[in-house]
Amino acid sequence: MTADAFTLQPVDDSTGNKAGGSLMPQRLRDYKVLTFDCYGTLIDWEAGIWDALQPLLMANARSDVTREKALQAFASLENGQQSQTPGMRYPALLAHVHAALATRFDLHTTIELDEQFGASLAHWPAFPDSADALRYLKTRYKLVILSNVDRAGFAASNRKLGVEFDAIYTAEDIGSYKPAPANFEYLLNRLREEHGLDKADILHTAQSLFHDHVPARSFGLANAWIDRQRLSQTGEWGATAEVDARPEIDYLFFSMAEMTDAVRREPA
Repeated sequence: MTADAFTLQPVDDSTGNKAGGSLMPQRLRDYKVLTFDCYGTLIDWEAGIWDALQPLLMANARSDVTREKALQAFASLENGQQSQTPGMRYPALLAHVHAALATRFDLHTTIELDEQFGASLAHWPAFPDSADALRYLKTRYKLVILSNVDRAGFAASNRKLGVEFDAIYTAEDIGSYKPAPANFEYLLNRLREEHGLDKADILHTAQSLFHDHVPARSFGLANAWIDRQRLSQTGEWGATAEVDARPEIDYLFFSMAEMTDAVRREPA
């Protein structure tokens, strides 16, 4: 999809103002909990995926499989695998995707290479601003993870993020992968039952339109788009599955540091 086919309205970068058309429901400081996607938002999964593909590319002496091509193929294959096998744990799912990527690009792979890729999540790096931003936001909000990985995988990533989250809900817990409605139903039910939080208390904070913002809006959640890829400006999707029509966005930021600055600047 070209940038012309996916045009967002201008955003006021100095305030994090919205990319949609309606007024913001409330101030940033009025929310009680930030619910996060992790990979793409807090962890640089595109860098991690590309690094983890290097053994396969080296083994095949191939230079024509570019980062852009590989990430686009990953987005398509991962989404398809998650739809077909919603109960599969993420390391096994990644191994299947690796094998499918090899087939897609006519590369020779092995079970060992597939499994190494499946175990690579623990090595995916955090974005440089994530830990500092989370430490500040933790002073003002409850912080909750809603992630498409397994518990062990997220635990490895959590060690890079510098905070203890108030709740962690993974695909392994739920038995399905976002954007399945069950994942957001689980989130809302747990926040209500375990923390006494309602929809109006929640600001869903994520990078992926496909996995997070489309379903979040369908459940009536306010949302903050952490547009690290600058998709809103370039139309480049990277490792994220595409959507045909963008959801409404309440707040748009290009980094977690930018979001944190907006919270700091907002009058008490």
